[in-house]
Formats: sequence, structure tokens, C-alpha cells
Amino acid sequence: MLFYYPDVEEMPVPDGHRFPARKYRLLRAAIERDEILPMQSLAASPPATPDDLLRAHGAGYVDAMLDGTVSKDIIRRIGLPWSETLVRRSRATVGGAMAAARSALEHGVSGQLAGGTHHAHRDFGSGFCVFNDLAVTALTLLEEKIVDRIAIVDLDVHQGDGNAAILKGLPGVFILSVHGEKNFPFRKVPSDLDVELPDGTEDGAYIAALREALPAVAAFKPDLLLYLSGADPLKQDKLGRLSLSFEGLAERDRIVFELCRTGGIPVSIAIGGGYAEPIADSVTAYANTFREARAVFHF
Repeated sequence: MLFYYPDVEEMPVPDGHRFPARKYRLLRAAIERDEILPMQSLAASPPATPDDLLRAHGAGYVDAMLDGTVSKDIIRRIGLPWSETLVRRSRATVGGAMAAARSALEHGVSGQLAGGTHHAHRDFGSGFCVFNDLAVTALTLLEEKIVDRIAIVDLDVHQGDGNAAILKGLPGVFILSVHGEKNFPFRKVPSDLDVELPDGTEDGAYIAALREALPAVAAFKPDLLLYLSGADPLKQDKLGRLSLSFEGLAERDRIVFELCRTGGIPVSIAIGGGYAEPIADSVTAYANTFREARAVFHF
């Protein structure tokens, strides 16, 4: 099995910018230093092609994003300055998601040390998301008839409005989003099942809500589960507004992975948001997700 990382230089962001671009480099360093994943399983993400991106996005938006003519309004919605590095990383994120999904179908579990760009819509990016890796992946595998049914379990603290806008209503897709009720995006696009949590929700209430929601995923009988874990429900997260502990997040991950293992559902991981102060706390939460995957799937 393989786990993918974007082998692209760090995104240039202004000093003081609230997007912690260095977290991906720090996560890969932690994975390697602590041998959380087998070293031979780490692989550079292949870039998504323009044709890949067109499965989920309009041609005008894709072309403008790739050549740098995208409007200032869209760049403002994305919240990251346009650069060739941003484009390369965004293409690697989508390509990594597609490659990880294929690896999961072969080996039972995979993922990438990035991804979860669930705020990107068909014709615009938003919320630090340029292209929607989960939507492109789902539409590609369904179009190629590699799978018939895909579930997305989105546990990022922010609701996956882009996922819902692009994918909702497709009979081969089921989307569960567990998120902060009052958090971004403020205009939410309904998923197949949305679980909205109040500010300050702690481990016990969160785990109870997750356990109540997951039977709907199992009942859908997916051929593949795309898991957007998210480190931003962590109490220390600047943008999260929930109050989960490291232990609570690890239990959350374990519950999802056990569902997949016992149900024979291949699972591909995307790490989603994480904005803790210090950012090392988000990196620890991300790394713990992969620790739990290895413990549950025994690889």
C-alpha cells in the first residue's frame, strides 16, 4: 500500500497569514521521524491533469486557475494568493487523492498527508481550497465504473459545502458531514446527512453523535469510503470552536477505521483542516490519525 504526499515546495503566504502552510512539511517529518507509516509506503503524489479537474469543475475556472487569470473575487474567497506553487500543490492534492483511493481499493487502506479540499465548488474555490480532491476522486472512480457506491465521511469541523454542491443527488454517493453548527461556511449546502454540533462540544457528546450517524453510512454499503478526518475539532484549534482532546480525536478515527475494517470497506484518508496554536498540536492530531489507521489495519 502507498500513502501519498505533495512533493512540492511550501506555498508562499504572507507573514502572519492564518493558513499554516508549513504543517504539511511538519507532518511528513513527524511521520518519517517516528516511523508512523512504513517508509517504503510513502510516495510523491502525481499531479491531476486538467481533464481530471474537469470532472468536478467548470472549464473556465480550471483554465483561469491554471494560467493565473482567475478573478480577484475568487482569490479572495480562496484566501490564498495565486502562485504557480499554489497550482502545483493543488494539482498534487487532487492527484494524491485519486492515487490513494486506488491504493485503498487494492489494499484496504491508504491516504495522503494532505487533502480534504471540501470547500471548492464547481466554478470557484473557497476556504483555502482550490480544487475539490474528494469530488474529483469520486466522480472519476464512478465514471470509470471501478466502484458503484462511494461514501464520504467528513469530520472536519467545517461543513463540506463544496462536496455537497458538486456531488449531492448522485445515487452513487453518500455524504456524512459532522461539523460545527455556527462555523464556516455560513451558507451551508446540505449533505445527505449533516450533524451540526454546538460550540464547545467535548469528546463524549461528539463521539455519541458520530456513533449515531455512522449506521447510515454502513447502510449505504459503499464500495469505498473517503475519510476527511480533520484536526480542527481539537480544542486548541484557532478556527474550530469545538473542544475535543487528542484522545477524543483518536477515538473518533478508531471508530471510523473499525467500521471500515469490520465491514470490509476500503478507506482513503485526507487530513483536512488544522489551525492550532501552536501548529505542532495540529500536526500531532494528524499523525495520530495515521497511527490509528496502522493499529486498526495491522500494516
